[in-house]
Amino acid sequence: MKQKLTLILAITLLATTAFSQKKGTLLGLHFNLADFTAPLGIKDPITGKVYSKFRDMSKGISISYWKGITKRVDFSVKINAMFHDYAALYRNEARQTEIGLELEPTINIRPFNDAALFNPFLTVGVGGGYYSGEFAAYIPAGLGLQVNFNSQMYMFIQGQYKWSLEEKNLGDNLFYSIGLAQNIGREKVIAPPPPPPPPVVEVPADRDGDGVLDVDDKCPDVKGLASLQGCPDRDGDGIADGDDKCPDVAGLARYQGCPIPDTDGDGVNDEVDKCVTVPGLARYQGCPIPDTDGDGVNDEEDKCINEKGPASNFGCPVIDVVIVDKVNRAAKNIFFATGSAKLLAKSYTSLNSVVAILKDNPTYKVAIDGHTDDVGKDEMNQTLSDNRAASVKAYIVSKGIEEGRLTSTGYGESKPIADNKTAAGKAKNRRVEMTLSNY
Repeated sequence: MKQKLTLILAITLLATTAFSQKKGTLLGLHFNLADFTAPLGIKDPITGKVYSKFRDMSKGISISYWKGITKRVDFSVKINAMFHDYAALYRNEARQTEIGLELEPTINIRPFNDAALFNPFLTVGVGGGYYSGEFAAYIPAGLGLQVNFNSQMYMFIQGQYKWSLEEKNLGDNLFYSIGLAQNIGREKVIAPPPPPPPPVVEVPADRDGDGVLDVDDKCPDVKGLASLQGCPDRDGDGIADGDDKCPDVAGLARYQGCPIPDTDGDGVNDEVDKCVTVPGLARYQGCPIPDTDGDGVNDEEDKCINEKGPASNFGCPVIDVVIVDKVNRAAKNIFFATGSAKLLAKSYTSLNSVVAILKDNPTYKVAIDGHTDDVGKDEMNQTLSDNRAASVKAYIVSKGIEEGRLTSTGYGESKPIADNKTAAGKAKNRRVEMTLSNY
């Protein structure tokens, strides 16, 4: 018998240490039936198995304590109060029904997780009781069914065979039980360890604070522009200062950030300057004012750009003094009717000589100026001088000279060359002057 008890205790200890706690704490109330007759037939086959009827079984109640050890193993303790004529066992005499009090710890092993609705289980344990002044120990083992009501209440249906270790005080019996147990202390849920902190993500650096991260910033210590990968551009020409040979003056990429050069410094950049190394003017595309005839007088000042001449004569050739004298003498031999602009016939020879000179020299031009003395009103003298100069011009044009080569101007009495107080002086002041030029 001691071997049986040792085996049961070993199994109980092994199961207790092999699993971790899972179920909550339950308190239960059970109705019990005990059949002391059936084991006699089980032990003595000759007698035969005789199962007591319900009315003949001993009745009782139990208070139970349940505690989950693992998801499939529970530990329970029952306090049983059974009503039976225990004296008939050890005194062999019938007496009135007595109360037997039992303490019964067991291990209950289930095939399914505790959360299952229906869960059969195997139960085994040790027990001891007080029976009408006598003590006895026993080993309970059997089967049961657990019904789970949302893990808050459980129904337990059990059938056990109780082997008595003190047969003179307690006989073997079949023990049946049905009851309910209420969860009064759910298993303490051990909070899972907090997840490891997320890895520290280093905030991308931007040392110069220009909005371009250092990993993308070619100038991480100097504020710059995103369009230039974080580099500055002081002159705003779109070329980073580090690549700009003229960082303070806006320029072009093809000149490495410098303006278009002006090699000769004439204000016309080399891209449009046709005379890159010689200062010039924009209106001549950077070249100097041209000197077509190469006489040293530029075309803007040269009135004869295709003929060489001194600057003193506006770049035109100097007219031979002999020809000039002929024209001057001809001018002194021009005569008009008194007080009139009508040319006298004796003037034609002199004027014809001037016509011949103009025909021989197509570039020559003549300026015809009319003058009077101071006799008469100024207005009349002015008109007379205008008309006389115009008459000379008209005559020369009539001889085939282009009008554009001639000009006529009257000065009245405003430019005397002699004293108007004498007759000789007045005669000199009444004159026509012809100035020959080739511009």
